[in-house]
Amino acid sequence: MFKLISLSDDIDHSHLKKRVGRNLYEVYVCFYKGLKVANEALDNIGNTLDGIEEEIQNLPYTSAEAGDTFIWNDLEYGVVEGANGRLWLDRNLGATRVATSPTDSEAYGDLYQWGRLTDGHEKRTSGTTSVLSTSDVPGHGDFITNSVSPYDWRNPQNDNLWQGVEGINNPCPPGWRLPTAEEWDTERLSWSTNNGEGAYNSPLKLPFGGYRFYYNGSIWDTGYSGNYWTSTVDGILVKYLSFTGGPVEIYSGFRTSGYSIRPIKDY
Repeated sequence: MFKLISLSDDIDHSHLKKRVGRNLYEVYVCFYKGLKVANEALDNIGNTLDGIEEEIQNLPYTSAEAGDTFIWNDLEYGVVEGANGRLWLDRNLGATRVATSPTDSEAYGDLYQWGRLTDGHEKRTSGTTSVLSTSDVPGHGDFITNSVSPYDWRNPQNDNLWQGVEGINNPCPPGWRLPTAEEWDTERLSWSTNNGEGAYNSPLKLPFGGYRFYYNGSIWDTGYSGNYWTSTVDGILVKYLSFTGGPVEIYSGFRTSGYSIRPIKDY
């Protein structure tokens, strides 16, 4: 028996051939190549099994239908059907229950800065910092304030955040994502009235969770307005759905602001 060695190009294999003979050397080469093929096959099988395991773990979210419930980040969420059969979560991200009224504080949920992952900044009691992040992951759970254009928590801006289920920093469960402005528009046009009352009386039961001010991180309009992010970028701004007692509108806002998230299931 001989020790298996590397057959890399920087090794002079002629010494091995002289020691063991041509025939045995050719057997060695075949054996070594076979090992490489076997290792690659095992790696591929391992990757496939990892992918299957991930798909199985994600099944409660990706296969959810109207009326189903599941646990995500230690909170229970249900699934409701909106306009055109589209499926939505029955409460805001971070909410502990479905809204029992437009001003149900337990249904307000978290307030995310656009494009950030779930890192603690979304909590209404999180600390603040004026130090901008230079990457997609700030590495802390503070709400980042900014009073200078383009009013983003990230410098430079990144328009690729929150784009689809595989989008960078997508805070929604697997198979779920931020709705686009067009999807929010379709949903609001299906409500009985185009105002805050219609938002609450819709299948989504949207509450008036207020928002977090981009300038200093203070909470505004709780119980008075509802503000919900979209994934739709509009120049240096991003579109969001907003309502009070008046008409529901889609505006463009600063990415540093903290708004609610209501996930929609991907097609």
